[in-house]
Amino acid sequence: MIDRPADRYLEPVWTARMLSVLRIVSALIFFAHGTQKLLGFPAMENPPTAFTLGWIAGLLELVGGGLLVIGLFTRPVAFVLSGMMAVAYFMVHFPQSFFPPLNQGDAAILYCFVFLYLVFAGPGPWSVDAMRNPTTARP
Repeated sequence: MIDRPADRYLEPVWTARMLSVLRIVSALIFFAHGTQKLLGFPAMENPPTAFTLGWIAGLLELVGGGLLVIGLFTRPVAFVLSGMMAVAYFMVHFPQSFFPPLNQGDAAILYCFVFLYLVFAGPGPWSVDAMRNPTTARP
């Protein structure tokens, strides 16, 4: 591979930007789970009853997902959501089967590790955290 001088300057910029894109897209999909559980959109057959584990999960998905979309308090929110997804996997999915494709826990595992990555990588440059304090947004 030929090393071009321009490549060395573009790579760090786009790496940080794609971190923001990963955070935003993951959070939007996660947020949709919260709107489904708490707001009924999109509609689901059996929405959780208030103050049950499913309802609390929906609250965390809605509030935590919203905070991650805008990139506010990214590291602590991502830490809480990563733990929530680990607990969800072992409480709901793992008892059904050892294998994620069979227990439908693939998304829980991915969310857990994407959010754990955000704890260490930060929110990226396109975030409220980066506007408030540029040093916290650095990967």
